[in-house]
Amino acid sequence: MALSKILVANRGEIACRIIRAAKKLGKSTVSVYSKVDADSLHVRMADEAVEVGPAPAAKSYLNIPNIINAAKLTGSQAVHPGYGFLSENGAFVSELERENIAFIGPDSKAMKAMGDKIGSKLIAKEAGVNTVPGFIGTIDSADHAVSVAEEIGYPVMVKASAGGGGKGMRVAWNKTETIEAYKLCSGEAEASFADGRLLIEKFVEKPRHVEIQIMGDKHGNVLYFPERECSIQRRNQKIFEEAPSPLVDSSLRREMGEQAVALAKKVGYFSAGTVEFLVSEADRSFYFLEMNTRLQVEHPITEAVSGTDLMQMMFAVADGEKLSLRQGDISPVGWAMESRVYAEDPRQGFVPFPGAVRAYREPRLGPDPDIPSSLRELHFDHAGVRVDSGIDEGGKV
Repeated sequence: MALSKILVANRGEIACRIIRAAKKLGKSTVSVYSKVDADSLHVRMADEAVEVGPAPAAKSYLNIPNIINAAKLTGSQAVHPGYGFLSENGAFVSELERENIAFIGPDSKAMKAMGDKIGSKLIAKEAGVNTVPGFIGTIDSADHAVSVAEEIGYPVMVKASAGGGGKGMRVAWNKTETIEAYKLCSGEAEASFADGRLLIEKFVEKPRHVEIQIMGDKHGNVLYFPERECSIQRRNQKIFEEAPSPLVDSSLRREMGEQAVALAKKVGYFSAGTVEFLVSEADRSFYFLEMNTRLQVEHPITEAVSGTDLMQMMFAVADGEKLSLRQGDISPVGWAMESRVYAEDPRQGFVPFPGAVRAYREPRLGPDPDIPSSLRELHFDHAGVRVDSGIDEGGKV
């Protein structure tokens, strides 16, 4: 049965992207917002809007009871989480399942299986996916960390089992740095994710961060899309992404894609997801890093080079439809890149810089005869430029 009313459990550009896609499919939308976001663009775009709490995210966009109450109050049949906030929260998905509200994403079982970095590596190994040499288990003390690091061989990566976004990660080159990394990472992981568990694995020198977008349906079908390279990062967070990767040829693309599909099938995964790999510049060997059980910020460049609307595919999967494409239908055409635009203060070490948007102008370029008309269906303008934004002039960040 097609879902007709969708609650969007997010804000900003991804909420606007979801609303546009839903409206294109004839679905009505409900936005949620914190008190300070009442005049935001995503609120104005939706058919209905519900306030879910005060400004702190923990009391609004991360407030599971309030989000579910908003869905029930408005008669929403499904929730689309976007990315961030509750998008990878298995407990949230379980609550929605209990309330018989659809979650536009994977089920709680698959999400929980892949959301734990230790558990997901064990599953990946069972599925025949290349994994980084390391200790697949929980590090329980600084001495244990040193013992494991010396057995693997320096340098090693010490990182949190839960969460993401570059938090709780340190490279250690010797015993002293391993002890320090254990203390810092466990504390940061506990503070950020309420889960201080750590793992240690071999640090791949000169690595490239390459990820495979997958899409699965509820009938056991899974597809992989052309890879994205996300190696240009700051503070372990992506800044620029490109598709396809200049390092990857068709043979490597197929090998990585097939392993990503094998992993997804191992856990019965459906909807959009991304399997991230580290690829060595030297010999192009690749290793499973983690799986993100949601749509990524950088999904538009995959849409650009594959000619597919991933958001609409997510809705189709949630409606119970089979994937309309076959693997042979998907191959990269052209090249695309994405750049993030941050609200930061460069005079203060690039810390977040909230405030009013006094001026906002999106790029407008002249027509390019080489841009196919099909890209305009994916929200690219006639010059091949797409801006995914959740702000406008006079709004607030």
